[in-house]
Amino acid sequence: MTISKNQEVCSCGRITGMKTGKKRILIVEDDPVMRLSMDRFLRGKGYAVSLCTDGGEGLRAVEQDEYDLVITDLKLPGKDGFAVLRRVREVSPKTGVIIMTGHAEIKSSVQAIKMGAFDYIAKPFSNDELLLTLDRFFEFRRLEDEVKHLRETLREKDVFEDIIGAGPAMKDVFDRISSVAGLDVPVLIQGESGTGKELVANAVCRLSSRKDRPFIKINCASIPEGLFESELFGHEKGAFTGASELRRGKFEFADGGTIFLDEIGDIPMPLQPKLLRVLEDNIVTRLGGNAPIKVDVRTLYATSRNLRESIAAGGFREDLFYRINVVTITIPPLRERREDIPLLVERFLSYFSGKFSKPGMTISREAYDALLSYNYPGNVRELKHAVERAVVLSPGVIEVKHLPDELSGVTGKITRMPDDLTLDEGIKNFERQKIVKALEVTGGKKLDAARKLGIGRKALWKKLKLYNLE
Repeated sequence: MTISKNQEVCSCGRITGMKTGKKRILIVEDDPVMRLSMDRFLRGKGYAVSLCTDGGEGLRAVEQDEYDLVITDLKLPGKDGFAVLRRVREVSPKTGVIIMTGHAEIKSSVQAIKMGAFDYIAKPFSNDELLLTLDRFFEFRRLEDEVKHLRETLREKDVFEDIIGAGPAMKDVFDRISSVAGLDVPVLIQGESGTGKELVANAVCRLSSRKDRPFIKINCASIPEGLFESELFGHEKGAFTGASELRRGKFEFADGGTIFLDEIGDIPMPLQPKLLRVLEDNIVTRLGGNAPIKVDVRTLYATSRNLRESIAAGGFREDLFYRINVVTITIPPLRERREDIPLLVERFLSYFSGKFSKPGMTISREAYDALLSYNYPGNVRELKHAVERAVVLSPGVIEVKHLPDELSGVTGKITRMPDDLTLDEGIKNFERQKIVKALEVTGGKKLDAARKLGIGRKALWKKLKLYNLE
């Protein structure tokens, strides 16, 4: 037999599929005339076709290779079409099956559909009938994939609902979450206090394959050093004074699921090598015990510290750092994504208005300017508490006086100009205020702000550096 350079020998040793991006079809048919006729016709329509002559060859083919569609006769030498169908459903559930049958076997064909076949086609059939059946199957599969994609999109939207941000910085965070959530790898979430590291960990877990399994959270900064080992790995009865009963650790509780170690930079130095060993071997040993316990846990970590600086200072092990720092998600501070402040204010105002039964709450222009202008060293958490306080104190319209003291003076600092400035200092002060205002109005978009100010983008960039507004 001569094989063209575009063809491949099928796992059953008979054939002519093509190693391309084309849809792959396996035909299992003992009639050589029909088999070769279908082969020529379908390859002429752009499909990659493989052929098998009996049920046994068909079973071996589906076990050793992947196909988009299997077309099998119901009556075959050796294993019949039902056996081929069952095996396809077991080893490749996404592969479709179409049954070829004689008119006297219609009842059996209906049974095959109940077993998971997509459709049947009665012999003798024309090429047009065959093509129509294939078109229906691949259109069905396309719609099925589209529905799956829409469901995933809606699920992601629901997952990300608590993480508010529309600017490029947060888009990068969303993209990174989506790309790593489905991969069973450690994730280190970095960001200042109050940026929302736990929300990111929640999103990663809810988008992962372990979403329905245990999700255990531990704040390493809140556990006394003497209880750390017991908390993580558990202890046996009598392991220490007060250990009156056996206790399972967090890693055991998280078996099969995910464990989130918040503020991992605060874990005591003596415990770090023990944690490293557990992460490498997936085995825990309870305090006071000797029996190794196998665990299957995905790990997420968060820190507000610079771990590289902690390593240099001798407070964090370098080998542990490399073990947990497989994939990093860095959340920018709120001052670096000011375009998201209006969205956050709107969300928090709506939430707390409902929580405290104060519908129709509004914010005065001065208070809104103060909220937009503040630097938020406490990040999103600080903004949330500021809006909560304002809603509690305000009878209906939030004024500057209802904001925390740190924010209440911000507007004055920006709008008032001291009387003792020189002319040059006054001009610079006024220019700086105009730039800040333009950036607020345009949501931090520098090109739009430059247009609003009537200057070029390069000129704006220089002024941002001059006035330390980068």
